[in-house]
Amino acid sequence: MIASDSKPRRERKTPKTIRITDVAASAGVSPITVSRAFNAPQTLAPDTLARVRRAIAELGYVPNRLAGGLSSARSKLIAAIVPTIAHSLFSETVQVFSDTMSRAGYQVLLGLSDYEDENEDQLLDAILSRRPEGVLLTGVAHTDSLRERLRKIGIPIVETWDMTDDPIDMLTGFSHDAIGAMVARRFIARGVKHPALVSANDQRALARRRGFVETFERHGIAHVAEILMPPPSSVASGKLGLAHLLDQYATIDAVFCSSDLLALGITSEARKRGIDVPKQLAVCGFGDLEFAADTSPALTTVRVDGKRIGATAAQCLIERLNGATERAIVDVGFELIERETV
Repeated sequence: MIASDSKPRRERKTPKTIRITDVAASAGVSPITVSRAFNAPQTLAPDTLARVRRAIAELGYVPNRLAGGLSSARSKLIAAIVPTIAHSLFSETVQVFSDTMSRAGYQVLLGLSDYEDENEDQLLDAILSRRPEGVLLTGVAHTDSLRERLRKIGIPIVETWDMTDDPIDMLTGFSHDAIGAMVARRFIARGVKHPALVSANDQRALARRRGFVETFERHGIAHVAEILMPPPSSVASGKLGLAHLLDQYATIDAVFCSSDLLALGITSEARKRGIDVPKQLAVCGFGDLEFAADTSPALTTVRVDGKRIGATAAQCLIERLNGATERAIVDVGFELIERETV
């Protein structure tokens, strides 16, 4: 007999895998009912859904989405790509879109493109490998190769925050050119003779610039002073933009900004220089962000209903996923909010 002073080893137990059948037994329902609690919760009676969710929580059940997707070709994922969620312009759209899709049994996978076409392409490469059932895109300016790829991929696509006669599939948004034209007409009615523009240089902001400049040209004002800068915009860049404008064009009497942040920077810099807004310098922003009504002077700006865009985009996708064939194009419009800076 050989003595040993080694301690007996404890067997490491592998945690038991909780299966859908375990959840069903605990909740007193069928496995298909548990599946519906994840994929179509709106089809279950509230008390049944609550019972299933309680069993899921108690057992710590995590569904194998990949396995389910491979077996049924349904991932229940919707991809959403937006430039940023740093301010409410896009975050409101994303929140309402995500909430609406969730109520229909889908989960939203969010990607941030930072206003770059290359980032959008790379994000879609990564996301499409997860087999989403639909895609939300921001804007209609995409690379030709991406547009062609998305048209061939065979899943619903909804573009947002823009307007075109030739969308990839479905579209809910508004005309940026028309916004620029509207602001120009308001400035012209006010008697503006030396307009200026401080704008980001992304595609949608440049479309607003185009409408603004072309409207002044049609009214005999051929030159619009302008400062263009890369997004995202900031209050600091608005201050700098006005400083650069005044260095070159001391006679400017109105500025249209591609965002309320730029407009806030311009009104702040004007105050610092003793320029009266709006008597000497009219200022109009874009976005109607939270602070716009509370600045001094209160900011005139263009309001777009981001929540409606999110809800409409979600509804377009849901209807298509439920078998509708309509190629929906919805113009949600916009509104000039007149306050104290024009």
